[in-house]
Formats: sequence, C-alpha cells, structure tokens
Amino acid sequence: MQRYIVPPAAFRGRTVIVEGDDAFHIARVMRMRPGDRVVVCDGAGREATAVLTEVTPVRAEAEAEELRPSSGEPAWTVVVAQSLPKGDKMELIIQKGTEIGAAAFVPFRSERAVVQYDGKQEAKRLERWRKIAKEAAEQAHRGRLPEVAGVASWRELLQSFAEYDDVYFCYERQGGEPAAGLRTRVRETMSRAGDRPLKLLIVVGPEGGFTEREAAEAVAAGARPAGLGARILRTETAALAALACLMYESGEMGGNE
Repeated sequence: MQRYIVPPAAFRGRTVIVEGDDAFHIARVMRMRPGDRVVVCDGAGREATAVLTEVTPVRAEAEAEELRPSSGEPAWTVVVAQSLPKGDKMELIIQKGTEIGAAAFVPFRSERAVVQYDGKQEAKRLERWRKIAKEAAEQAHRGRLPEVAGVASWRELLQSFAEYDDVYFCYERQGGEPAAGLRTRVRETMSRAGDRPLKLLIVVGPEGGFTEREAAEAVAAGARPAGLGARILRTETAALAALACLMYESGEMGGNE
C-alpha cells in the first residue's frame, strides 16, 4: 500500500489533507481515485490506513483510521554526523542511511573537507537532501521523518556531543595505538545503559580523514575513537557500515535474538 509522510498539522480529526508533490503523486502518478486506500504517517512515529475521499493534483483528502505506532522505527536513536563529502555522496548517505534506520543527519565542515557552499547553494542542497530523506523514509516504511540539519561548523558539532549517551568518532587510531573496534565500543555503552534505549552519534570524516588536532578535540569533547576494521573505507561506506553495525547490535537486524 502506498505510503505518504505528511506534517502532523495535516491530521484534522479523522480527516487527513495531502497537498503538494504528494497530492500530485496520488492523482497523476499512481492515478488513484476516491475509495482507494493509502497509509499516512505523521512523521513522528505514528501511522494510519486511510481511504481517499477527494483526489486532485494539488490536494487530496482521506478519512483515516485510528493512529497506531509505526513498526518501522528502531529502538535506538542513531544520528549520523558526516563531514561534507564531494559530489553527490551526501545524497547516497542520506538515502541509504534513512533506509537503514538513521534518526537524523548532521552535515558539518572539517579541516580537510574540500566542499564549500555559499548560502544559496547550501539552502538548495538542504532542500534536496530533505526531499531525499522523505522519499527514502516512505519507501522503507519508516514512521519518522529523519531530520537533515543545516551544515554545522566543527565547533558546533563538538558542543553537541553532550546531548548523546555516546559519541563514536570513526578514527583508526587512539594515542598512537589502533582504536577499539566499533562493536567493542557499542557493547561497552550497552553494558552501562542496560535496557535503556540509547541516543548515539556517529562522526565520520571527509575523503582525507580527520586531522590529529580534530581527533584530540573530539576526544576532549567526550567522543570515543572507534575503528571500522582492517580495511580502508570510503567516507560514504564508513557512515553506512557504522550505522548498520549499530542497528545490528540494537537487535534491529537480529543481533539480539
């Protein structure tokens, strides 16, 4: 059944209003008619089956059943902080990261990042990234719409570390020695937290990696270096591999069965 994530304000009692691109998709792409059924999500973890009562290319209305919790949301809240990569790699990270289960994405600038946007370019990119996250969330049957934050500075990112139960800094070394593996780091966090759902941050560098100064600053701010194995991963691969590892350890992929 086709799914649409709409703003919470679109729910008006049992009536749900679908507008914009989603209404066009219902009317022109899917060619739906009154009486057809869709799933509507409020983007905050709830969804309902709804029967279309009115369909036009600019606005559709539907009568929804009672909202129920979505079954497509992970127990852990995992945020991906990604230093701006070159080309369209950020689009891939957001699309696939949303499918895997990321709760949010924080693009940021680091010393070796070569990508620079002016204000107009950044706003345009952000609009596209958020559209990609929405489409991926609908395709993956997510109940929440992952947030894609505006581009943060390195200092702003460091200041946010205190908001999380743990911060995993994807970096292969710690004090001249190989860093503990991400799996080890996650299990250390789990042993402290018990059964409490976790809020975690994965921090991934650009193509050239982090500088030693950035690594020292991240550790001083509370992050823990975490290695991703013996192989050297591209920045977009590192983000998705780390996210998949956390989803597995949380039981989302059968890790705790």
